[in-house]
Amino acid sequence: MASESHLTKGSSRVRHITQISNDLNGEHGSVEYALYTVHVPPTPDNQPMEISMQRSTSKRVEDQYASSSFFTGGTNCVTHAHLKDQVIESDSNHPQTTGAKGSSCAVPGCDAKVMTDERGLDILPCECDYKICRDCYRDALRTGEGICPGCKEPYKEPDVSEAAMVNQQPQNLTSTAGLSKMERKLSLMKSTKSGALVSSQTNEFDQAQWLYETKGSYGYGNAMWPKDSGNKNSDWLGGDPQIFHDKQWRPLTRKLNIRSAVLGPYRLLIFVRMVILALFLKWRIENPNTDAIWLWGMSVVCEIWFAFSYLIDQLPKLCPINRTADLEVLRQKFETPNPSNPTRKSDLPGIDIFVSTVDPYKEPPLVTANTILSILAADYPIEKLACYVSDDGGELVTFEAMAEAASFANLWVPFCRKHNIEPRNPETYFNQKRDPYKNKVRSDFVRDRRRVKREYDEFKVRINGLPDSIRRRSDAYNAREEIKAMKLQRENGNDDPIENLKIPKATWMANETLWPGTWTMSAPEHSGGDHASIIQVLLKPPSDEPLKGTAAESRAMDLTEVDIRLPMLVYVSREKRPGYDHNKKAGAMNALVRASAILSNGPFILDLDCDHYIYNSEALREGMCFMMDSGGDRICYVQFPQRFEGIDPSDRYANHNTVFFDVNMRALDGIQGPVYVGTGCLFRRTALYGFDPPRFKEGAGCCDCFSAKCKKASTVACAPDVSHGQDQSVKMGDNDDEEINLALIPKKFGNSSLLVDSIRIAEFQGRPLADHPSVKYGRPPGSLTLSRNLPDASTVAEAINVVSCWYEDKTEWGQQVGWIYGSVTEDVVTGYRMHNRGWRSIFCVTKRDAFRGTAPINLTNQLHQVLRWATGSVENFFSRNNALLSSSRMKLLQRIAYLNVGIYPFTSFFLIVYCFLPALSLFSGEFIVQTLQVTFLAYLLGITLTLILLAALEIKWSGIELEEWWRNEQFWLIGGTSAHLAAVVQGLLKVIAGIEISSTLTSKSAGDDEFSNLHIIKWTSLMIPPITIMLTNLIGIAVAVSRTIYSTIPRWSSLLGGVFFSFWVLAHLYPFAKGLLGRKGRTPTVVYVWSGLLAITISLLWVAVNPQSGYTQIGGSFQFP
Repeated sequence: MASESHLTKGSSRVRHITQISNDLNGEHGSVEYALYTVHVPPTPDNQPMEISMQRSTSKRVEDQYASSSFFTGGTNCVTHAHLKDQVIESDSNHPQTTGAKGSSCAVPGCDAKVMTDERGLDILPCECDYKICRDCYRDALRTGEGICPGCKEPYKEPDVSEAAMVNQQPQNLTSTAGLSKMERKLSLMKSTKSGALVSSQTNEFDQAQWLYETKGSYGYGNAMWPKDSGNKNSDWLGGDPQIFHDKQWRPLTRKLNIRSAVLGPYRLLIFVRMVILALFLKWRIENPNTDAIWLWGMSVVCEIWFAFSYLIDQLPKLCPINRTADLEVLRQKFETPNPSNPTRKSDLPGIDIFVSTVDPYKEPPLVTANTILSILAADYPIEKLACYVSDDGGELVTFEAMAEAASFANLWVPFCRKHNIEPRNPETYFNQKRDPYKNKVRSDFVRDRRRVKREYDEFKVRINGLPDSIRRRSDAYNAREEIKAMKLQRENGNDDPIENLKIPKATWMANETLWPGTWTMSAPEHSGGDHASIIQVLLKPPSDEPLKGTAAESRAMDLTEVDIRLPMLVYVSREKRPGYDHNKKAGAMNALVRASAILSNGPFILDLDCDHYIYNSEALREGMCFMMDSGGDRICYVQFPQRFEGIDPSDRYANHNTVFFDVNMRALDGIQGPVYVGTGCLFRRTALYGFDPPRFKEGAGCCDCFSAKCKKASTVACAPDVSHGQDQSVKMGDNDDEEINLALIPKKFGNSSLLVDSIRIAEFQGRPLADHPSVKYGRPPGSLTLSRNLPDASTVAEAINVVSCWYEDKTEWGQQVGWIYGSVTEDVVTGYRMHNRGWRSIFCVTKRDAFRGTAPINLTNQLHQVLRWATGSVENFFSRNNALLSSSRMKLLQRIAYLNVGIYPFTSFFLIVYCFLPALSLFSGEFIVQTLQVTFLAYLLGITLTLILLAALEIKWSGIELEEWWRNEQFWLIGGTSAHLAAVVQGLLKVIAGIEISSTLTSKSAGDDEFSNLHIIKWTSLMIPPITIMLTNLIGIAVAVSRTIYSTIPRWSSLLGGVFFSFWVLAHLYPFAKGLLGRKGRTPTVVYVWSGLLAITISLLWVAVNPQSGYTQIGGSFQFP
């Protein structure tokens, strides 16, 4: 709880809060205190027991102070809420945008702003339309006998509740002073003076207590709780269960099986090839090459490993499937008027979308801004969307770019809705090469498009000019501060030289205040690894009613029939301090999970990289079809395939990765689901919290996570009711069936009671609709159509608390809760943990690509990215996340798939040896077999033919092209001989010696030349093994051909075998060699060096092999020094 000191009227309130960390191992427990202070300026919503103007719900939505304040805080520092009249230098007039204020107050001497409604229009309490601000209106009611300063007539009398607020009479809320020891341990905060503090003492409204005592609504979308809680045997939480029985029930999704004419032969060929491989290996072992036993031994070992690798790669492909979603059924069920939803409001659950970025110089803010604009314009209920931008670098450039994007969204989003624009990324839309006017029937489309295009060009100029603008602004303000300091020094009579003045080179915001994040010139508490927490609501949460444009707003664009509301947009930069392990992207995502649970609590979370934008505006609806269908409550996430733009037409380095997404992922979807690949994934929030899936055991209810016994009233949300302190237990973790007492909830999630309370709400809102008997644990129709409660200033201050760097101490965040720490591939580990608990996932391939992004198209960046992926796989193999240690809840073929994910980098050892074998065979004149027997050639032909047939059938059922399959084969060898070997070495160093691995952030291109990066060659040590393999095989071919031609008894069989396998290696390395050549006419110097060495080496070997006539010694008269 919190202790609070009330100051004089109109002054600020200071809340001294102590966050506790419980060590529950002992009988009495030890408590660690971390003191911080929340400074909340006087605003309408931080004075809940004072006067509240009479206005509609939609008006109250728009004047929340929390949406116009800039919140900062952290460890051992004050949490401030700074009121921001201006966030960026450009003007913004949308009512939801931060800083959008009303007219000036007409009371003499007052410079405050009049409150505004959802359209940004002034709220005037008197019929004479006298403009008065909130504080002056309050003073007029208290001290002016309710007389309007304009017309001198009394204001209308407020209702009883408002009168009570004016007189500062606290409401009679239930006292919580008699909390037990266990309840005090579970509370969010403790007073530093007198323990728990009741609501009546603080005059603050306890939302959690009100929720569970009155069965009210809470959170994003507002679940409707039952009025009669006595019927514990009912699976319904309100509403009429018969409303859907009059019409035929239709599923939201369908499973499309692969045609048996294709899948049957495909499975048969897999087993046929396995049999051939087994017989081939048996023959190879039984027929050694006695002339070159070392060559035979190395080849047999490599071939055995390749057969094993092929086995674990091919077995999970036995059950590929396709799926489709029916958006029309989704609209009928959730957005069509019915007895439980007569208002036609959307009954879909909320979605919180996470966008993460770190370095604005490697991830251009313009790219991130376009991603944000595509999210804000998505075709999903506006009031159910919330977008969170994680700026892990704490850069002012990123913050102002997001504010600019929020301002431009005022024009871009209504334009997209009016003309049904696709895609809704402005950069992609305006750069399309097809006719933009095709299928556009509105007469004003051309005019609107030209205007938006002009505004977007100006928007790009502002975004790209932000670094220079911030630098010039900061230089001017820093010069002003230096002048002030010199003036103050002279006034104080200080004789120290002016050069001794040390004025920090700070970074300044547009409103002439210091930026609390990372400065351009790093300083203590203002660097990339040392800065405070920052939260800014850039776009206020919208009202729940559609808001059409007015005639005054439509002078440039007719928006009278367009909903101009915008989804909620929040900027978050978590606290970073020296000495803390911030766990890179996984830590940033967990901070967003906690902050979003406090502010919006969407039951579903969509994770996007900053360069992956929404290409299909209905993609969120398609993903929700799977979550809301029968059995959808057992789905932990829906993974969308990654599609990329800006890749060269030949896809030289297999950047599209279509074999992985369209073959492997479709096949895994037929088992237990695809792996999580780091972006484009729609999560169930409760699955991220580490809970088990519902109904895993027969008769178990809900998530099987907070109730050890099977209770019939299992449709209640699965999080514990903290306010009642009942003796409940939870089941969490990785299948150890450990019953954890309710007191361990803070040890799992931390000491934020708002966060813990939100879990039950998120679980309930994420349930499928109970419109069919097959939906056993659903929610009633119409339960998510109520208006939601908006976060106030104290709620945002609590969000600052949960993104502090110390919050995760002594909790399970990163261990069992949220994104999992300890690996550079946190995405694979996080998905593995969910599958290991029994959840399943879905692979959603939409007709129109759901998301699109960028990929590194030059050789160096691609190798570094492959290195990071492979290194994470090695780490996972040597950790508790090894598939060999998985639980019985994971299916067998799913285990094999995860085992393959952890093992594939080790193939590099055998692959490199096998690529050198042809050259060694050519040098030595021997081959891996004694002679080219018919049996050997027959086995080789059988293996090759089955490989070709399998590839043809994979192309048939997956829809990929032959060229894509071949590019994947080529880069498999390129990556296996370069990045995979380095990954194994790095992984072993970390496991054995504890040497941490530094991952390289992939740069995102924002240039005009889409293929400009393709020909950039940056030398890296990863290129040495493949270059050596190429040169060795080329030299080996030259030496073998020369020897055979000039040999008395030529051995053509050995030559043909060695040359065939050498060409096989060189054909796979062709894209690598082409990449080394760079752009035509710009061959790098390193290529000339290697070419010269190659020519010299071949020449010397030629002299040695073919001496001049008249000389008997090898090499003629030439002798090595």
